[in-house]
Amino acid sequence: MNEGSKAAGQSGGNIGAIVDLRSDTVTQPTAGMRAAMASAALGDDVFGDDPSVNALQAALAERLGFEAALFMPTGTQSNLCALMAHCQRGDEYIVGQYAHTYRWEGGGAAVLGSIQPQPLNHAPDGSLPLADIEANIKPDDAHFARTRLLALENTVGGKVLPMDYLAAAADLAKRHGLSHHLDGARMFNAAVAVAAQDGSDPYDAAKRICSHFDSVSVCFSKGLGAPVGSVLCGSRELIKSAHRWRKMLGGGMRQAGLLAAAAHYALDHQVKRLVEDHALAKRLAEGLQGLPGLTVEAPQTNIVFCDVDKGIAAKLVEHLKSEGVLTTGLYKLRFVTHLDVDAEGVDRAVAATRRFFNA
Repeated sequence: MNEGSKAAGQSGGNIGAIVDLRSDTVTQPTAGMRAAMASAALGDDVFGDDPSVNALQAALAERLGFEAALFMPTGTQSNLCALMAHCQRGDEYIVGQYAHTYRWEGGGAAVLGSIQPQPLNHAPDGSLPLADIEANIKPDDAHFARTRLLALENTVGGKVLPMDYLAAAADLAKRHGLSHHLDGARMFNAAVAVAAQDGSDPYDAAKRICSHFDSVSVCFSKGLGAPVGSVLCGSRELIKSAHRWRKMLGGGMRQAGLLAAAAHYALDHQVKRLVEDHALAKRLAEGLQGLPGLTVEAPQTNIVFCDVDKGIAAKLVEHLKSEGVLTTGLYKLRFVTHLDVDAEGVDRAVAATRRFFNA
C-alpha cells in the first residue's frame, strides 16, 4: 500500500485488527492529510475569507469544468442544496428508486424543499431507461407537478454509468428543458474505472463525466478518505442560490479550512489510488466465488454485493464480526474496499466467510 496506508495497528491487514468493510466512509486521515490539516491557512468561511476553503472550491470547479463550487459539511446537504437551487415548491425531479437523493437522504427534497420526487426503476446496469424518463416528464398542466430536474447517481450501487448513456440522458434533459444534477458521491471511482478502460487520465475522465451535468456533488469522505465534507459544483448563479440554502440548512461553518485542507489533499493525492480499491474488490469477489448459498456480483469499482439466503444472512454477519470482519446486509451483503483495507485484510474476510460455509 502507498501513503494511503495507516500507521501500524490501523490497517485492515494487521494481525488482530478489525477489517472494516462496512463502507468507505470509515477511513481515517493519512499522515499526509493530517499534516495538511495542521498547516491549513484559516479564515471565516461564513464571511467568505477562509483561504483553504476558497482554494478547494476553485480547484475542484476548475478540474471538473464548472464556474463555481461550494464546500458543504455532508453529501446529503450538498445534494439537497442542489435540488432546492434547481427547483421551486411544487416542482418535481425524476430520480432512481435506489438513488441516495430519494431513498437514503431522509426525504429532504420533499420535506424541506416541497419538491416532489418521481422515482423510476433502475435498469440492471444502474441507469434509468431513457424511455422511462421521457414517459414520466409531465405536461405543462395544472394537474401535475412541474418536471424540472433529472437527477442521476454515478457510481450507483458501485456500478459505472456508461459514457454514451450520460450523453444521451443529458441530451434528453436538454430537449425537454430540464436541469441535470449528478450525485457524484463516488464520481471519482467512476472516473478511475472509465480511465482504466480507455487509457485516459482519471481527472480527465472526471471532467468528461461532469460535462453532461448542470451540477455535480462530490463527496470527499468516502473513497477519497477525508474525514468530512462534500463540494457542490455548478454555475455561479446556481452556487449563489445553493449558498443561501446552505445557510438556512445550518451548513455555514467558520474556520472550515481545517476540513477543506483534508479534502484538497485527497483531491491531489488520493484519486488515482482508487484503482487499488477496485483491484481489492475484484480480489474479494473472486475469493468468494463458488460458495453454496452465496451469489457474488462482479464489482465494477469498490463495492461487492452478495446475494445470500435471508435465513442465514444475519448469522453470517455475526460470524464475520466474531472473526474481526465487519460488513452490512440483511439478505444482500455489501463489502466496500477502501484505503484502510489491504490485500491481507481482504484475504482474511474471504477466509472467514469460507469458514462459515464450510463449518
